Amino acid sequence: MLKTVTKTLAAGVAVTALLAGAASAQTTLRIQTHQGQSSSYGGAIQEFVDAVNLMSGGDLQIEMFYSSSVVPSAETFDAAVNSILDCDMTNGSYQAGKNKAFQFVSDTMGGYDSPLQYQAWVEMGGGREAVNELYADYNMTFVGAHVGGQESLTSTRPLAGVADLENWKFRAPPGMASDIFASLGAKPIVMDFSEVITALESGIIDGADASTLGNNLRIGTYDIGKHTNFPGFHSMAADHLACRTDVWEGLSEQHRKIIEVAYQNVGMDLILQTLVDNGEALAKLPGMDVTTYNWSAEDRATFRAAAQKQWDVYGGETEEGKAMVASHVSFMKRIGLIQE
Repeated sequence: MLKTVTKTLAAGVAVTALLAGAASAQTTLRIQTHQGQSSSYGGAIQEFVDAVNLMSGGDLQIEMFYSSSVVPSAETFDAAVNSILDCDMTNGSYQAGKNKAFQFVSDTMGGYDSPLQYQAWVEMGGGREAVNELYADYNMTFVGAHVGGQESLTSTRPLAGVADLENWKFRAPPGMASDIFASLGAKPIVMDFSEVITALESGIIDGADASTLGNNLRIGTYDIGKHTNFPGFHSMAADHLACRTDVWEGLSEQHRKIIEVAYQNVGMDLILQTLVDNGEALAKLPGMDVTTYNWSAEDRATFRAAAQKQWDVYGGETEEGKAMVASHVSFMKRIGLIQE
């Protein structure tokens, strides 16, 4: 009887030790995104969090901070570098002040026609390698990117092609986007996103560079501006997942693969969701008396040529910027977006 009790106690101790070991093996990654949890982006990100937990059997947990609740969006990268967070799921272009090369991680402006082309650059065109050359200097590792699709412009006057950009006053983000449009005759006015509706209503601006067709409809720009373009061509800003390198390399190979696979689903989910949102919006616009313009191949080529000149200006400031632009241009030539 005593032997039996002893064996039972020993077995209990062994099980307790195993459970303690499993508990101590659990890893939690602290990640911040600038996306709201209730948005389509936030929904896809939450599915990523749940998938990582499920596929790891609970051993790998992600504590996701939505809507930049820990630090301001532009400070997320540095917060990861300085161990306040482990990973950054915002946007590479926030770091353009460090090096203009970061602009080309997120958005070439006028470059790719579709999110699949951008993702192909990341996965098959040397994009991941090019980005990690840049991020390595900051002890950060680029895991991948996610983007829904091209943005569409809103306008209170016709916007059928490049000629209509002449003296077109519009809300624009600062930096390269403003310079590209200005070179084609437009009058960009840098203002906060929250001011767009009021500025359109008051006539301060003729239009806005805001978001995708579906999001523009959702926030109400088409209640005022009755002209838009679709499919978009000018901007397709990609968010990224980047983790501090010592954290990333400290994960097991299994956990890194789980994150990579789950994160690829975020990108595909957003492409599909944006396609549906834009399609539903497109069906509603005629009933709102909104005219939609599909720019010609010639006008798109004109915009891309103007954008390329600015790529050289922005990218030419640093060796890293030159390398990033060269990577994009090489891949665009490879898939026929830029003719030799």
